[in-house]
Amino acid sequence: MAPVLELSGLSWSVGAATIVDGIAMAVEEGEFVAVIGPNGAGKTSLFNLVSGITRPTAGTVRLDGADITGLPPHRRARRGLGRTFQSSSVFPTMTVAEHVALAARAAGAKRVAEDGEGVRAVLERVRLARRADDLAGGLSHGDKRKLELAVLLAPTLAQADSSPGGPRLMLLDEPMAGVAAEEVGELTDVIRTLHRTEGRTVLMVEHHMDILLGLADRVAVMHHGTLLATGTPDAVMADPTVQEAYVGEEL
Repeated sequence: MAPVLELSGLSWSVGAATIVDGIAMAVEEGEFVAVIGPNGAGKTSLFNLVSGITRPTAGTVRLDGADITGLPPHRRARRGLGRTFQSSSVFPTMTVAEHVALAARAAGAKRVAEDGEGVRAVLERVRLARRADDLAGGLSHGDKRKLELAVLLAPTLAQADSSPGGPRLMLLDEPMAGVAAEEVGELTDVIRTLHRTEGRTVLMVEHHMDILLGLADRVAVMHHGTLLATGTPDAVMADPTVQEAYVGEEL
């Protein structure tokens, strides 16, 4: 069986500057892989290449064995690639439930979305059901992040309409960025539950290694656009190459 995601020689250059350089990695079904590195390491640029926002100058992106390198973002999304961004993206004057219903309709689950029960069930999965009727603009930053996860999960409502289900691969770009310290624990637990209980395949960019302990199966370390090391969190932290590269820098 092909990996859910396979990157081969993926590169992106702007003029003489190489931002992402020859990345080769695979993410297996149900796996949680974290990408770490300091600011400027190329983490978000890698996500832009995987999600189709940026076209690579070399290399390929495969989803479930199919070459999607030339597909635009919306066609990748239809194939099951869902993504969140560093900056929260919600409609402040829409309610929490309306966000999920809109995403469900876009996925072909109009009937299910309109009855409200399916929408609330999705919100339960990210612990936002109590805020269903609240305006998204009034949510805390941590709850906005959970709402973004709910929007990614909304296509699962389409299963009742015999349409494709939710994301095969969730790309989470620094979901903890800007989240208050007291909210990090619950948001981490929501992501852990989606991975372990629902079996979601996750590729997550994160800046802080301590958040990934007990969360990620493998960690990939980026340094100046290249893939420096991969392995379990403990193995990566003990890797002398990683330690040497990050002397004086925070993972």
